[in-house]
Amino acid sequence: MYQIKGKIDSTNAPAIEEEIMAQLPTEIDAAELEYISSAGLRVLMKLRKAVGEVTLHNVSIDVYEILDVTGFTSMLTVKKALREISVEGKTILGQGGNGTVYRLDDETIVKVYSAEHSLEVIDRERAYAKAAFVAGIPTAIAFDTVKVGDRYGVIYEAMNSDTLGHAIANEPERRDEYIMKYAQLAKQLHTTTIEDGSVASLKDLLMKRAEDPMLKEFCTQEEIDTLKAIVVAMKVYDTLVHGDLHPGNIMLDNGELMLIDMGELTRGVPIYDIASIYRDLLVGSKSSPETTANSIGMPPELCIEVGQKFLAMYSGITDPAQLEQYIKMVGLVFAFNVVLLIPDFPGAAQRGPAIIENLMRPVVTPNADTLKYLLSK
Repeated sequence: MYQIKGKIDSTNAPAIEEEIMAQLPTEIDAAELEYISSAGLRVLMKLRKAVGEVTLHNVSIDVYEILDVTGFTSMLTVKKALREISVEGKTILGQGGNGTVYRLDDETIVKVYSAEHSLEVIDRERAYAKAAFVAGIPTAIAFDTVKVGDRYGVIYEAMNSDTLGHAIANEPERRDEYIMKYAQLAKQLHTTTIEDGSVASLKDLLMKRAEDPMLKEFCTQEEIDTLKAIVVAMKVYDTLVHGDLHPGNIMLDNGELMLIDMGELTRGVPIYDIASIYRDLLVGSKSSPETTANSIGMPPELCIEVGQKFLAMYSGITDPAQLEQYIKMVGLVFAFNVVLLIPDFPGAAQRGPAIIENLMRPVVTPNADTLKYLLSK
């Protein structure tokens, strides 16, 4: 990557221009660039005309302000240098597969992503969060992307309380109130339309998973055709599906719920979101109780209670027998999703056969028509 350093002004711009135009770089490291004048900006403009797209990396705040004021941030791809912070000694608010949320101070929290999350993935999540916020979803405002050791993090606005999971656990007298707000937030998501293209299509994502070559290592061709047929039957929605809507991913701020994890946001059928809540609260609390407790902020037995109450409040079903049937239907969608996620699981080669034997063959295949119906509503 081509590097520019120090100051670029009228005294050295001609020499730098000669060197840059000889190499015609499209990626420039500006970590050591201290200042750029109008003469230097003209060099960048000339380069852009010659090569088309130009990306500046690791731009300092001072240089970024110059580029922004002069309009260059709309002409070039400008990536600011990331501030480095420490979370040593900070309180953990939530912990899950995507990362850990810490309270930095009274005004900010930070979500530190797992090591496998690239900056590109994090930027996409921030874009999804912005799209949801613009659409009216109560989403915590992300201030900045930072480095935390060898990982990336995102700084979020002040939260005067804790996660919804901790609030439910610590305030039993308000438990039903919080669960009702939880159900209302889910309904708000599932009735909020969003501009086509601003977030991914769930149907497209699931078809891509169904076509993943790794599935052929575990499924017969007939089973793969069944998975694809279920996806084909899925209705195309323009409303939001969060994908990971458990109480550990929701902050409680002055009595209002706000989402902080939008990496799996899609446009799709609402029951798919309900299946993710079924997964986290009802299944995870039994299969991985310690991990679930750390992620959601509630003991496993409370997760089950909250999950059942949420499903009743969200569906509006009061008859126990009908509610049990509804939960079984949600469980079918959960099983279908687990099968499609096999290639994403750590140790997929070891876990895949068990998932096919325990979920695909006894659950998904016999209920393929029911799944088509549920996902086409």
